[in-house]
Amino acid sequence: MKKQTIIALALSVSAFSFAQKKEIKTAEKAVKANNFSEAIAALKQVEPLVESLDEKTKSKYYYLKGVALFANGAGNNNDVTNSLENINKVKGAYGSEIKALKQSMINSFLTKGNNAYEKKDYNTASTNFERVYNLNKKDTVYLYYAAATAVTAPDYPRALKLYGELKDLGYTGIETKYYAINKKSKVKENFPSKQLRDVALKSKSHITPTQETTESKKAEIVKNVALIYVSEGDNEKAVEAIKDARAETPNDVNLILTEANLYHKMGNTEEFKRLLTMATEMDPENADLQYNLGVIAAESKDVAAAKKYYARAVELDPTYINAYINSAALVLGEEAALIEEMNGLGSSKADDKRYDELRIKRQDIYRSAIPLLEKALAIEEKNESAATTLLNIYSVLGETDKYKALKAKMEG
Repeated sequence: MKKQTIIALALSVSAFSFAQKKEIKTAEKAVKANNFSEAIAALKQVEPLVESLDEKTKSKYYYLKGVALFANGAGNNNDVTNSLENINKVKGAYGSEIKALKQSMINSFLTKGNNAYEKKDYNTASTNFERVYNLNKKDTVYLYYAAATAVTAPDYPRALKLYGELKDLGYTGIETKYYAINKKSKVKENFPSKQLRDVALKSKSHITPTQETTESKKAEIVKNVALIYVSEGDNEKAVEAIKDARAETPNDVNLILTEANLYHKMGNTEEFKRLLTMATEMDPENADLQYNLGVIAAESKDVAAAKKYYARAVELDPTYINAYINSAALVLGEEAALIEEMNGLGSSKADDKRYDELRIKRQDIYRSAIPLLEKALAIEEKNESAATTLLNIYSVLGETDKYKALKAKMEG
């Protein structure tokens, strides 16, 4: 009796094995016919005993399941995740098929990611860019895109995780771009690689080869990480992130500015000013730095220094509109003391005389602010702040024609 039981069991296992292979064959036919739901249903019959399959059949199972779940890009998020997991379990066989499938996936994820980005669906864009990276780890730029879009979403925990991966990879984003001029169109064209550019040069379709190195993304990444920590109230980690980066590149002005802005958000004005001064010494031709120093000086009630910094900012960049507006605000701020004195005067003859003197000084202040505000409006003709202030000045000074002209322009 014992022997008969063993024989029966062996026949049973054989029958199960045959049934599994039959279902896999059914799934294979369904996949070829793009009937993915039928394929998945057939593979579900196999799933309970998949570990009992030989390696070749097991790989076939995982490959077919990966293809069926992906469904030519129609699978939902969970399906796609499971598809990638199954494809990664394939061993040895289906090398060319998996390569083609992965390329199809990459194309699908890129299309979905770009479309989502254009629609401002940044979470979906981030997910798809990360999938592209997971399919080809050499394309680290897509991990960067995934992190950047997660910040925009905003999904800060996810962004921090992705930025952490970039940090572990030592990612900088620096790359060399290869260009040549198309002889027919005379347009400078970018090539995916030096090899392809050289082929175009040899075929004489292009001339004048050049190459450019892009800037590092490291400062931007560190800045975003730090600002995420600040937004979450974790200033200690934010400072730590900046200091780590500066230890590697201590003379990077952008990193110094990032650290300065971090301290500004934290309310540490002294450290903000120290770092801005350091950055200014390293980059004296930077208009933004001069402007920010002007803001600090103004906040510290050092009007003379603030005027000097704003003047330097517009000297370096004549279109720096905020420097003109802030300079005008400093000038107009001088009337406060005059108004206070005017309001405190009595009705004596001496007081009347002093009142007239102060009134003239006040008008002179207004007149000295006009050129600054007019320059601001020349840069941005409908700047509301500059226009409103200028309209008030024209009204006080009785310059009716200028008032009407500006008002009509703003309303037009």
